[in-house]
Amino acid sequence: MKVVVALGGNALGNTPQEQKELVKKTSESIADLIEQKHEVVVVHGNGPQVGMIQKAFDIGAKQDESPLMPLPECGAMSQGYIGYHLQNGIKNALDARGIVRDVATVVTQTLVEADDPAFEDPAKPIGAFMEKSEAKALQAETGLPIVEDSGRGYRFVVASPKPSDIIEKNSIKQLLANDTVVVASGGGGIPVVRGEDGLEGTPAVIDKDSSSALLAQLIGADAFVILTAVEYVAVDFGTDQQRNIERMSTREARQHIDEGQFAKGSMLPKVEAAIDFVSGKPDAQAIIAHLDDAEAAIRGEKGTVVYYE
Repeated sequence: MKVVVALGGNALGNTPQEQKELVKKTSESIADLIEQKHEVVVVHGNGPQVGMIQKAFDIGAKQDESPLMPLPECGAMSQGYIGYHLQNGIKNALDARGIVRDVATVVTQTLVEADDPAFEDPAKPIGAFMEKSEAKALQAETGLPIVEDSGRGYRFVVASPKPSDIIEKNSIKQLLANDTVVVASGGGGIPVVRGEDGLEGTPAVIDKDSSSALLAQLIGADAFVILTAVEYVAVDFGTDQQRNIERMSTREARQHIDEGQFAKGSMLPKVEAAIDFVSGKPDAQAIIAHLDDAEAAIRGEKGTVVYYE
């Protein structure tokens, strides 16, 4: 099958050193799928990494007047170095099994619409926490809005628009057709809009799961697998009444969403992305499973299967 795998934040660390170690384990899960002859595209998050890159440039700007780095460029940098770690880890895992496959990262742009309502109400906190005076000074320099976040300080906030296209989708298809394992759409992709001079980067953050589902649709994937820190989607999560779900129709999923069963910052975007991928496609499957269970999830033995109804 052609499979798009979206890696949750637990697959990556908060420092380059920690990430490199965690990616070794992640790569074994990916290699399990490849060993079963599946064509694989890997998508990853990048929230902590973008924050780290942006913070480094912020400090540099304060200390020696280095230029501030725009958010789209920070996203591109994160795609490059996270992609390198995944390429390295997956390639080593495949070589150890005697599997001859190339692994390549595509620095990916994701098209969003300039009139998306999200741009009128930026709500996605990014970057490091700051004192109010520091945040105000940087706001004046960058033009980005700031908010007080959870009593821990001030952070920049940016829009989180819906993805409408993956610019490099045809390149990704061609790599897959040539037996290449592809790392793409890292962090949801670099947000771009169509301007007078063509594509232009815009300071925004795209939900990684939503972008992954769109990529899976555009390349004609058979399965969309979201690997995360839990084994199943659950209702009444964290209570004595918690119930793990092995199979869930899109109708049931929407009902659970209406009931407020899924947390906005964790499971909700994953379930919504799964619904998007399978809607109108009776033969497609979306699976939400634990990071260690990728191969078993594809076989239908682990995780929550979301299907169209």
